[in-house]
Amino acid sequence: MTGSTEDKRKAHYVITQRAVPMDESWDVIVVGGGPAGCAAAAAAAREGAKTLLIEATGMLGGMGTAGLVPWFCGYHDGEKIIARGIAEHVRLALYANMPFVRESRIDVPKNAPDSPAIDPELLKRIYDDLVLSAGARILFHTQLASVEMAGDATVDAILAANKHGLVAFKANVYIDATGDGDLAAWAGATVEKGDANGAMQPGTHCFMLTNIDEQRLAQRPSVHCYDPDSPIWKCVKDDKYPDIIDLHSCLRKIGPRTFGFNTGHVFDIDNTDPDNISRSLLHGRKMAGQYRDALAEYHPAFADCFLAATGSLIGIRETRRIVGDAYLTIEDYLAARSFPDEICRTAYGLDVHGSSKENAIRTTHKTIDELKETNRQITRNLKPGTSLGVPYRCLIPKGLNNVLVAGRCISTDRRVNGTVRIMACCLNTGEAAGIAAAMAASSAGDVRAVSPHKLRATLKAYGAYLPDPVNDPEPTA
Repeated sequence: MTGSTEDKRKAHYVITQRAVPMDESWDVIVVGGGPAGCAAAAAAAREGAKTLLIEATGMLGGMGTAGLVPWFCGYHDGEKIIARGIAEHVRLALYANMPFVRESRIDVPKNAPDSPAIDPELLKRIYDDLVLSAGARILFHTQLASVEMAGDATVDAILAANKHGLVAFKANVYIDATGDGDLAAWAGATVEKGDANGAMQPGTHCFMLTNIDEQRLAQRPSVHCYDPDSPIWKCVKDDKYPDIIDLHSCLRKIGPRTFGFNTGHVFDIDNTDPDNISRSLLHGRKMAGQYRDALAEYHPAFADCFLAATGSLIGIRETRRIVGDAYLTIEDYLAARSFPDEICRTAYGLDVHGSSKENAIRTTHKTIDELKETNRQITRNLKPGTSLGVPYRCLIPKGLNNVLVAGRCISTDRRVNGTVRIMACCLNTGEAAGIAAAMAASSAGDVRAVSPHKLRATLKAYGAYLPDPVNDPEPTA
């Protein structure tokens, strides 16, 4: 039985050999029901593969639903929508059922490409309908527990834990959409994690505030830290709110008098460590309460606001990245490269948040111009109208035959991970992984036997943005 190689506990318990129930009726099994997993399951089932989607929580959507991230990022290249196919279906479904949202954006020109706000309850239903209508089966409250190998390169089965106890599942092809690369890592894939010293980006425990005075909020001051009169500057300096220590503050209207907040940082977080993530959730909920109180004190629009919810998941920006048959680098991003086997394109900035709590505190002493310049240097946004191709080979873990990854754990360096981890791109890599898995499932499960030309043609038929490659370099192998 293969478990996590990161488990450093000295004591071990030897599991008694016993038989567990097994379901071996699947062509494709997707583990993880976030954006990547939903798109993967829907795409695989749409191609005729018998598909099972296993999700550890009681809902689909991951960060956009359980995590309460209040809007999608990464849909456009500054000129046009490039996250299409299933991603476009999700975007349009949100807009169709949230008519008030775009009209409330005073910072977005009416003719500009935009990324939608998220009503988490609406998004849950959108994902439910997407996956079920394609013909996939969903199994909630089922947690990946172990990966069983048939030799070094092929996953034979996975073990999951739910109310039936331990249950085995077998398929021809497995898609790791866990975000943390659990399945691939436990199967023996080579992974990277954090920076050279293992430090990872902070998380954010998103929350919702309601009963906000929208007319007053539309006036100055803005809540954003680039406004010198923002209440955030007062919050970080007030000893009454000791857990508000940095200037990160984003909010978006998600309903009448209701705003979602992607605000603040939880430092020293590791989503692959159960003890760590338990402490982080406790800390994140405490922070959310302090933000409510601080905003109520320092901004009149929030005087009577109510903390409606905190995410049941913390927003995780970084854990493992698999090392795949291709490996996207910062040089690829800055050159906006294309690849003959690319399955989507991304244009979002290099969104890598600093891992140092001390540096975050020091930023509170910078000027607005200094903050803007620091952010510009870090994100290194591409020119409008340009984007980076994501090769199919970035979805294939080196050394594994019947596993694909999708979402934020695909094969890139740490900086490029800041653009591919965004939810719109996760939908795109998920759709590609699902189609490829269905193709591979019909040919002994070998994910390298999939024709990139056929994969790209199928994605294009479903509306993907895949212009012909303008250059044919090989990404780092």
